Amino acid sequence: MPDDRHDEVSTDASTGASNATRGDRSQPTPRPLSSLLLGRPTGAQFVVAVLLAALGFAAVVQVRLTRTDDDFGGARRSDLVELLDSLSSASDRAQQEIDDLRQTRSELLTSSQRRQAAIVEGQDQLGVLQILTGTVAAFGPGITVTILDPKGAVTAVSVLNGIAELRDAGAEAIEINDTLRVVASTAITSSGGVLSGDGVELRAPYVIDVIGSPHTLSEAVTFPGGLADEIEQLGGKVAVTQSDSVNVASLHTIDPPEYSQPTSR
Repeated sequence: MPDDRHDEVSTDASTGASNATRGDRSQPTPRPLSSLLLGRPTGAQFVVAVLLAALGFAAVVQVRLTRTDDDFGGARRSDLVELLDSLSSASDRAQQEIDDLRQTRSELLTSSQRRQAAIVEGQDQLGVLQILTGTVAAFGPGITVTILDPKGAVTAVSVLNGIAELRDAGAEAIEINDTLRVVASTAITSSGGVLSGDGVELRAPYVIDVIGSPHTLSEAVTFPGGLADEIEQLGGKVAVTQSDSVNVASLHTIDPPEYSQPTSR
């Protein structure tokens, strides 16, 4: 009897140890929390993280949209209409300011263009006046008239008559002997058989350079009863040479007016 119990106890102990061993093998050992947090994320964990981030972003957007809708949704219809009217008025004012600025710009451009045109016209007129008054040199097509006076019979009146005929033919600039610039106020005089103009002594041969139409000026000198005929009657001779470029370099000195003053008109 005692031996049988001992055998049963031994058998039960052996069986229990065997079962305990099988139980330990079938249950996995739990992983520490630190290894779950610090270990490499698995594919499933990455997908879950992305989904959570997308869900959070959608929630934020929804909240903002809801707040925006609430801001205008709570407004009265009259307030919204007033807001739209205010925006429309502001837009109209801005457009009006743009139109005004464009108009101002156009006026400034027009004014500037007119001013520039006036300056150009004034410069052109100044150039013409300077040529007519003999204060600047000039060049252009014209003729050269050479008067030979072997007998010394050419008079101041004869020269003045010839100058008048040249002016009537459209002479724009006249010069005698490269020293005397002939202008409207030029006076030709004679003293002791010697001609002079504006204090400048003139001696034969008299060379007159004239700027204008070469053909018209030549006709003015050689027409019957003109300068050429008059000089030949005095025993002299006249030669006319046409040219595409005649230089008039001498200048006339203008004395300032003593009494007259310019006006604004």
